[in-house]
Amino acid sequence: MSIDTLKSVIGKKGGLAPANRFNVIFAPPAVSLLNLNPENIVGSIISGGFSIANLINDPRDISILCTKATLPGRTVSTFDHQDAVQQNKYPQTFIDEEVSMTFRLTNDYYIKNMFETWMSGIFDTESYRVGFKKDYSVDVVIQQLNQKNIPVYGVKMEKCFPTNLSSVELDNTADNTMSEVTVTWAYDKFKPEGPLSSTASALRSAADLLT
Repeated sequence: MSIDTLKSVIGKKGGLAPANRFNVIFAPPAVSLLNLNPENIVGSIISGGFSIANLINDPRDISILCTKATLPGRTVSTFDHQDAVQQNKYPQTFIDEEVSMTFRLTNDYYIKNMFETWMSGIFDTESYRVGFKKDYSVDVVIQQLNQKNIPVYGVKMEKCFPTNLSSVELDNTADNTMSEVTVTWAYDKFKPEGPLSSTASALRSAADLLT
């Protein structure tokens, strides 16, 4: 295959998908939607970073602070059946992979605070009570964008919730290094979506902020 043939194929497909252009959209559940922790508010006032807008976890802010995301994969689970001649595999069910996202931490630690509050609604570590899934799960949309930041592909993870919030590594020798935290998600299943349906799902997910 010549380089011209490869360039022709890539050209007629609109170019190669850039790994650094993506979007994640979700509205946190009610339990972690508002930043009303008095200690955090006083701390932001003291540090000079307080703003009324920071009292709500805006999906646009969450998306901007996301540095890495994984589009989920899917595995078809099979079972072996032996007939008179040979053994064959047959599909049995499917398994969707876990998804992880990495977020930059700002000085108010609002991403980490948001997910910690969210996870406390999933399992209360003080009372050892488990919440109702309808109260702590949301739909999460991940979009692949092209060079013009237009969605070309997306997935919607249904009834999604965080299952793991990573530790944050601090290092006094790491000059000019930003702190980050990684979140692992569980969900019922994901649905691949095209540009139009993914955009519609993103709008519906963001609109959950108002309902």
